[in-house]
Amino acid sequence: MADDRKTELEAMLLQQRAAFTSARPEPLSARKDRIQRAIALLKENGDALCRAMSVDFGNRSPMQSMITDIAGTVGFGKYCLKNLTRWSQPEKRKVQFPLGLLGAKAEVRYEPKGVIGILAPWNFPVNLSFNPLMQAFAAGNRAMIKPSEFTERTSALMEELVAKYFDPSECIVVTGGPEVAHAFSSLTFDHLVFTGSTATGRKVMEAAARNLVPVTLELGGKSPVFLGRNADIAKAGERIALGKMMNAGQICLAPDYMYVPEEMEEGAVAAVQLGVHTMYPTLRDNEDYASVVSDRHFERLQGLVADAKDKGAEVIEVNPANEDFSATNTRKMPLTILRNVTDDMKAMQEEIFGPVLPVKTYKHVDEAIDYVNSHDRPLGLYYFGDDEAEREKVLTRTISGGVTVNDVIFHVSMDDLPFGGVGPSGIGSYHGVEGFREFSHARSIYTQPKLDIAKLGGFKPPYGAATAKAVKGMMK
Repeated sequence: MADDRKTELEAMLLQQRAAFTSARPEPLSARKDRIQRAIALLKENGDALCRAMSVDFGNRSPMQSMITDIAGTVGFGKYCLKNLTRWSQPEKRKVQFPLGLLGAKAEVRYEPKGVIGILAPWNFPVNLSFNPLMQAFAAGNRAMIKPSEFTERTSALMEELVAKYFDPSECIVVTGGPEVAHAFSSLTFDHLVFTGSTATGRKVMEAAARNLVPVTLELGGKSPVFLGRNADIAKAGERIALGKMMNAGQICLAPDYMYVPEEMEEGAVAAVQLGVHTMYPTLRDNEDYASVVSDRHFERLQGLVADAKDKGAEVIEVNPANEDFSATNTRKMPLTILRNVTDDMKAMQEEIFGPVLPVKTYKHVDEAIDYVNSHDRPLGLYYFGDDEAEREKVLTRTISGGVTVNDVIFHVSMDDLPFGGVGPSGIGSYHGVEGFREFSHARSIYTQPKLDIAKLGGFKPPYGAATAKAVKGMMK
């Protein structure tokens, strides 16, 4: 059965590649048309997709899904439409003196690669399928999408809708479990995009490497929050709470742990608690607060908390209405703050990906910087405070995929900024012009003048005085 599915996937890829090759050179109007159809799909079916996501999670606010997965992705599609003509223009490049005077020319053309594979995760299943799709289309490619089996209804609906709006030679969605994902990552794509965990990213990269398929890996890691001494604690607390509780913390860029001056720890924890109380006065039956996606993931999060408690952490459960969660199977989990954490706790070793927030303290900000630098480079880094010198110290002495200052997560929502990680938190990026170029081949084109440049430059044998003069000139 697995071999049959792999053969089926290979046939889909060959069909798309044949259509891509026969259509070249394709006008920009064809790219724009595909983006416009993707936008129309989302606009016309946004409510149905949001309902499917809510069912898949057990509960997820349709309004949150509309913001994060539908409206935000429509906006990104419009951004791509607005910019793709400019992005697609050839770039003139300089040639060495005196070749330009003699008529030589050089340019770079950004050309489509062919067929892009998109392996999308469950946490934002529509956004993380269609955002890279918009830029794959902008760059002139075809695409195959493999969404997550954890959001089964959403994936099935996307499969149905894409078949309605696109010919399979343009875009197709394939569904299935881990065996399908493995077969998908083993295909000879012209480029493969994967969003998910670092551990799975390693496996995807290994599978792609066998076919020398270039990859964009959007992974995760432990994104730190730095609280500066002059930070507005009330604002910071509410913003951290929002970033940690949106989608129940199931966001690759969610703040993973908070680093605060030791004398501000009590106030910072209280500010986060207040933020939760303000935004989520109840949790269990509150449609605005998402469920953890699966029993397995819920049990993993409970295990992180239990492990931290066993090893000496203080556990603060932020439960504004003092609700009893034990009698339900809704997989709702209150924000759980961990104090006095140590590096031997699993919560400080693994990406949390849920509503658990460890808190660490520092006497001097250099301690926090050194700690971050001694661990894997994170996908996001957040700094709260108005001390410009301290902010620049944090930013210039650390490395992360991206940064938001005085808030969390927001840098990913800026369409014109590249989004990506570093090392274990990711390879490559999309969004911005960088995404268009990620899915394009930068093709160098040099045009030689009619003159015999090789002879004039002394590059033709037999080598002699002209050659020696050329070498001497090049070494100056």
